[in-house]
Amino acid sequence: MALPDSEKVIQELNRRFAQPLPEFYSRRIIFWYDEDREFEDKISEIELVDAKVVALTGTNNFEIKKLLSHDDKSSNYLLYCPVNYPDLENWLLPIQLYSEEFRADLVSIWLDEMGIANTANLRKAVKDYRTFFKTKAHRTKVAALGVDIDKPAQLYKALIAVLCGVKDTNVNLLIRTVLRAGTDAEKNAIYQSIADCGADKIFWAMVQQVSGYYDEEPDLRKLSCHILLTAATRTMRMDNLAGLDSFISAAHESYCYDFVSEWMHSGETKELYDIARDIEDELRLYNRFMNLPVEELVDTEMFPCVNECILSKIMTDISNRIINVDLINSVVEKRRTCLWYDHVQNFYEGILEMAHMQEFYLAHSAGFHTVEAHKVFKEYTEDYYQMDTYYRHFQLAFIKSLNTSNPLLDDLFKHVADNAEGLYVTWFLGELGDNWATACADNLAQYGRILEVPQQRDFYRAKVKSEDNRVFVIISDAMRYEVAVSLADELRRETQANVKTDACACIFPTVTKFGMAALLPNKELTAELKSNGEIGVLADGTSTDAGYRDAILKKENPQSVALRFKDIIKMKRAERSALVKGMDVVYIYHNRIDETGHNDETQIFDACEDTIAELKNMVKIIVNEFSGTRIYITSDHGFLYTYKPLSEDSKVDKTTKSAEDVEVDRRYLITKKGAQPKYLLPVKFMDDTQFDCFAPQGNVRIKKPGGSGLNFVHGGISLQEMVVPIIDYHYVRTDSARYRKNKKKYDTKPVAVDLLSANHKVSNMIFSLNFYQREAVGDNREAATYLVYFTDSENKKVSDEQTIIADKISDNVQERTFRVGFNLKSQKYNNKESYYLIIADKSGLTLPQRIEFTIDIAFAVDDFDFLS
Repeated sequence: MALPDSEKVIQELNRRFAQPLPEFYSRRIIFWYDEDREFEDKISEIELVDAKVVALTGTNNFEIKKLLSHDDKSSNYLLYCPVNYPDLENWLLPIQLYSEEFRADLVSIWLDEMGIANTANLRKAVKDYRTFFKTKAHRTKVAALGVDIDKPAQLYKALIAVLCGVKDTNVNLLIRTVLRAGTDAEKNAIYQSIADCGADKIFWAMVQQVSGYYDEEPDLRKLSCHILLTAATRTMRMDNLAGLDSFISAAHESYCYDFVSEWMHSGETKELYDIARDIEDELRLYNRFMNLPVEELVDTEMFPCVNECILSKIMTDISNRIINVDLINSVVEKRRTCLWYDHVQNFYEGILEMAHMQEFYLAHSAGFHTVEAHKVFKEYTEDYYQMDTYYRHFQLAFIKSLNTSNPLLDDLFKHVADNAEGLYVTWFLGELGDNWATACADNLAQYGRILEVPQQRDFYRAKVKSEDNRVFVIISDAMRYEVAVSLADELRRETQANVKTDACACIFPTVTKFGMAALLPNKELTAELKSNGEIGVLADGTSTDAGYRDAILKKENPQSVALRFKDIIKMKRAERSALVKGMDVVYIYHNRIDETGHNDETQIFDACEDTIAELKNMVKIIVNEFSGTRIYITSDHGFLYTYKPLSEDSKVDKTTKSAEDVEVDRRYLITKKGAQPKYLLPVKFMDDTQFDCFAPQGNVRIKKPGGSGLNFVHGGISLQEMVVPIIDYHYVRTDSARYRKNKKKYDTKPVAVDLLSANHKVSNMIFSLNFYQREAVGDNREAATYLVYFTDSENKKVSDEQTIIADKISDNVQERTFRVGFNLKSQKYNNKESYYLIIADKSGLTLPQRIEFTIDIAFAVDDFDFLS
């Protein structure tokens, strides 16, 4: 026995003997019971202040009775009793009946240390697991748990919690912690520590009661199978799991679902993923689930292979040209809130964009037949451009998937990509390109431009020169119209500004040196053949190459400056502010898309995403650092891009003699006057003096030496190349009259989600509620993610947690509704108490909604206990 425990005993005994005596008592006799003889070898060392110490030896009972009853009737006595006798054999029973009892065996001391009541059943529980409790650190950790322990089961949970290294005795947490350490018991350090102190029996007893799992030789791997498959019956019909009945306990479905759901939302899911994958492989669940329709799988999320089955089925249908738009939309809407979505996100996003492309195709299946060029131009800016966006988003998802290999899905997704390519290239670019070429051919041949459409070369005069206040112009090389629309949408949602999107027709050829020249102030644009054999573009006789643009701007307005984005972004705030100080016109040149396309065309759509992010950042710099309020964002030209290598049918020979050629590229041909190439459309050159120009029709490329630069091209007359965006961004300051008058319009905030269901009474453990997104995403309303769940009056969760991604852009309320299923936890519910539906913004930017409910369920399960 350690000395500190002896001192503690002496201190307690002295305190007891120092207390006032009960009425009619002249002295105090205390019997110290120590059946385990834990203090027997220390009793001789114990000295008390006002009491004598004697010990029963088993042979001195009569001697002690004579001492207390005859020889010394006045002294206080402590009788150490290591042995208990039956009443009929107990010589000291009459004295015991009027004396006091004291226990200071190790178990009693340990219980006292842990703040646990010294009852017979708890003393026995501690004795049974003496191996664990004899360690001081274990006792300290049990006490630190801060839980009320008045039953053995509660003590056992505390014991397991300490061995698990957690600070909570929640049964789900204990079992989860053991399973997270591995399903191989031999290699599971936590399970081995439980077994080493003999607590494996109580662990499995606890498991059996809560989950229904029982085996004469229990196994952690089988337990995992049992829990996950039983949980799956909550969202999947039992007949879909026929033959796996030995792993399922229907009576414990609710607990197992709660267990898995809680684990899925714990933030500690890596091990769950590995366990689920092992079970899938062992039980061949992928093969089983592949025999089920998508509708039978969509609600089950604990097995990752469910995603692969759903995607395999849908992608197979797409490959067979069966594209169920409504099914794909509903499936992706459901699955994107599921746990393992991020593992297959690219595939889901890809099939969703494929559905959008198919939806566009169905809406325009009659083809494109508008005759007037300016009307086709308008239709593109209002509608047709969306197909370019869908294709871009599809390719982003597809290319990302190539870096996250999934053997079950990779080839199928490549087949989907083939279908996307066919729909976009053959149908959309082909048919729209033919319609556009027919409609605009006369305009281009006769005038070199599209009549009744704003022209790029008028940009400075129409937009910049007419401004009374300082104006910033951002020119992003090769940012085509559909990318600018995405940028404008994000600017509307994220900033307090009036944002308008317009378009003009790019000058031909649609390449940088011509487009950049057209955006500068000019009365006349002309061309010259430079000494190196290339064509140069002049604005009013001055070269428009990059090094001359600042001078051209200053000639028109001395308070002007031309800057490069990549220079500005590297500067300190004061440095870049100094560059624009006092300037009326600031041109900022940005070159992410074009530069990427000419260096690594496979990254072109990633460059579009980067461009959107970089230009948003530039807008913030202009507003916050330069105090700018009027910003125009435009480009010099657009581009065409298709992913797959082009066939020979997509290439055309220029058919001119080399001596006639002045400049040849994939999408345009400039020749000396009088050349007449076959298969190319004539386009009147801008100054109509020295050269003739030609362009291929549709998506066709001109053959030229070298195999590069075939997929990413520009220079031609396609709508994707010619339609140049003009974003008119007008920032509204918070101190302006406009802002004060329209504060609600300009304040950016997330869209709200409200409960739609009118009934606030729950009478089933499984139920669904309807919600709706109050506003459409757009302008100053951002998408938001909400967590929805139920709590009791003490904010303790009583249901699983579901997710609503509120990102709907439709003005139709019916298309902004969500049906969400809930599962209540297995516990008692009081129909007289209040429970609350919580709708919480995941970002924490807004206060949660708290909606009162009644839960009236007659036969809900009570809290668990075991080995009581």
